[in-house]
Amino acid sequence: MARSFEDKRSAHQKIAATLRRQITRGDLAPGTQLPSTPVLMEQYGVAGTTVQKALLMLKDEDLLIGHAGKGVFVKGGTQQSISPAVYMPPAASGEPYRWISEAEKRAQRGSVQLLDVAVVQPPHEVALALGLEDGGRALLRKQVLFLDDEPTELTRSYYPLEIAEGTAMMERRKIRGGTPTLLKGLGYPPRSFVDEVSSEIPTEEEVVALELPKDMPVMLTFRVVRSDSERTIEVSLLTKAAHRYRMRYALTVTEHEFDA
Repeated sequence: MARSFEDKRSAHQKIAATLRRQITRGDLAPGTQLPSTPVLMEQYGVAGTTVQKALLMLKDEDLLIGHAGKGVFVKGGTQQSISPAVYMPPAASGEPYRWISEAEKRAQRGSVQLLDVAVVQPPHEVALALGLEDGGRALLRKQVLFLDDEPTELTRSYYPLEIAEGTAMMERRKIRGGTPTLLKGLGYPPRSFVDEVSSEIPTEEEVVALELPKDMPVMLTFRVVRSDSERTIEVSLLTKAAHRYRMRYALTVTEHEFDA
């Protein structure tokens, strides 16, 4: 027998959730006109004000747009897939940061805004991953990544001071090719990374940096990057707007992995 559980969200939140999923998964394509308010009222068994609240939520999320005298249309499209692995290799000599070069391959314009560079006491889980003692400090580089002028990701990356000190990473300026290229030049090429992805309620900093609509969760990636001899060279907290992007991981599975 199925367990009983009630969705306690308001009616307009439920309607917005249904329409949002249809938009982000491609069932409602960009340019599609939504049914009229009376039709949606009948479909969902709600009042007109409830329908309007639901549509307003999706307009705030940039998924719908209203045209006076014509109706409401789908503005946003399916979520864009981000493949983390393609950004890990250092850029070739003279090449830009991979965020920018990969965007160009998709006919998009990538850009980076550097927010802060500082020596800080990192969050607890970051300190553990870096192997820092209590009160230990690390270098923080904080940036916002953009695609076509839309804020896409807030990155907070932490580096061991014994690696970063005396390098361009300590300077408040962008690094040609990005930190993976600089780290490789220092003898610490990125060899592997582990991602832990969770859905989180955004902090005020994340809402402002990513220009998030009200009540929108984020995807938070906790990433640990290692070099030769399993040396941890970077730990990052990467925050993306959950309604705009999805993560794509391509893995090869071999039979021996299941032999236990």
